[in-house]
Amino acid sequence: MSGFLNDQLSKKTSIFGLRLWVVVANSLGIVYCGVLDDGSTVAVKNLPNNRGQAEREFKVEVEAIGRVRHKNLVRLLGYCVEGAHRILVYEYVNNGNLEQWLHGDVGPTSPLTWEIRMNIILGMAKGLTYLHEGLEPKVVHRDIKSSNILLDRQWNPKVSDFGLAKLLGSESSYVTTRVMGTFGNAEGVLDPKIPEKPSSRALKRVLLVALRCVDPSAQKRPKMGHVIHMLEADDFPYQNERKGIRETGRDKSFEKRQTESGDSSGNESSIQTNQSELKRQEQL
Repeated sequence: MSGFLNDQLSKKTSIFGLRLWVVVANSLGIVYCGVLDDGSTVAVKNLPNNRGQAEREFKVEVEAIGRVRHKNLVRLLGYCVEGAHRILVYEYVNNGNLEQWLHGDVGPTSPLTWEIRMNIILGMAKGLTYLHEGLEPKVVHRDIKSSNILLDRQWNPKVSDFGLAKLLGSESSYVTTRVMGTFGNAEGVLDPKIPEKPSSRALKRVLLVALRCVDPSAQKRPKMGHVIHMLEADDFPYQNERKGIRETGRDKSFEKRQTESGDSSGNESSIQTNQSELKRQEQL
């Protein structure tokens, strides 16, 4: 992994007549695009909010991330540390991110066929399995979302931004048992723009795996390696399971907290909506 000087990176990101070509800007920094002397394109991420992190500590963390090698993880090529500047140089993945292809203007028919989507799901799971189970110490991403899943021209996924929570000086724990996000409508389970519909068996398998991954009980959620097995196995172990679906849809500890606090307004309707959604999923 290489070290870069700040002025070198400023020159490398000068393309199309602009000093900097901004690819994306978010809470984790601004990402630019640049071209190295050998003609290879790179992504340059300028990290914000360094909180006075020591240079030596930063280098140790970056060197650890730089040793991570997996086809479904974005590769860190180098870094720059000068004064308060903290800059990371990654391989450039040239087909946007999953959020753009799922929710952007892609026309009446999405290029993401069911086969491509399954390949993306499995690739994400394999990348995360390597972070969680193939490294010591393990790396927990903490910010998995569709915009952090980059795609190449063959629609192969690469998970990005892993390890950044620690580099940015986050003081919160890596471990959480909370289920993040909200329930969506059953109609949104299947993208209407998908070119061909999957079989009910294939869709049911994905739904069952997804529901197990957000089980209110952290102890019941499968490890990523098990998720891969469930998605790839010819004989799916939970194909006829119904009780698990109903139980997963109810967070009894949450209901208990709401009852004790006397705040049940809004909760009853959401529980009814979730139960209705789960019944419809069972019928698939």
